[in-house]
Amino acid sequence: MPASIQTVSVEKPEHRTAHGGGNGRPPHEDIKYTGGGGDNDEFRNRRSEGHLGPRETLHRYRISLFSLLIGDTMFFIAAAGIFFINRSSYHANAYGRIVQDWHAIAVPPILWLNTAVLLLSSFTMEMARRQMFREEDLLEEWLGLGKPSTRRTRPWLIATWLLGALFLAGQVVAWNQLKPHALVYAGQSRQSFYLLTGAHAAHIVLGLVALLACLVLAPRLRRVELRQVMVDCTSWYWHAMGIFWIALFVLLEWFQ
Repeated sequence: MPASIQTVSVEKPEHRTAHGGGNGRPPHEDIKYTGGGGDNDEFRNRRSEGHLGPRETLHRYRISLFSLLIGDTMFFIAAAGIFFINRSSYHANAYGRIVQDWHAIAVPPILWLNTAVLLLSSFTMEMARRQMFREEDLLEEWLGLGKPSTRRTRPWLIATWLLGALFLAGQVVAWNQLKPHALVYAGQSRQSFYLLTGAHAAHIVLGLVALLACLVLAPRLRRVELRQVMVDCTSWYWHAMGIFWIALFVLLEWFQ
């Protein structure tokens, strides 16, 4: 008797997701990142839920700050351009002779001391930033054992604020030293000096306000990543002001 062949249909199993049926891969929000990634796994899961992790929050604030600093950079570049334009300006006197409008001024020697003070304040600001990111202190905070990073950061922030205030006081002394020569240096050089140093001093005042916020408001914040954002952004701003001042000081000292 001949053998009969019977066909059997095999159905492929459906891949069902947590939201019901359907074929294909599960949606992105159902994927759990596990193993080997450390706290990066937590950052991805938070982002999938519509939240930002600590590292991503810090990165976003840094990008915003650097965007503002680009605007400041363009401002100081424009001020330096005005400096060089004034430096090369001429006019014809009553006798038809070409006379240069620019008269170089002697930069007050105290600016050298002010530069050293500002560089020192940049060092203390960097130390404050690093103290805020000490892993041992952060672990104690996350375990509810106080705020050691805030305590370690405070002395460096106070030192930075005092040095910044000392720098401003030195700038005021430098401005007063030019006043006796107002009639001699009433031209473009004196105006450029006040424009460059005055604009930078205004930015230093903003930095001092940010330092006060770090000293007064940051310890009251419950989330450690927000305190890190305040100190970190203030630190990068302060370093930028130090770089700007070095460029301006070189301009005033050697390019008149």
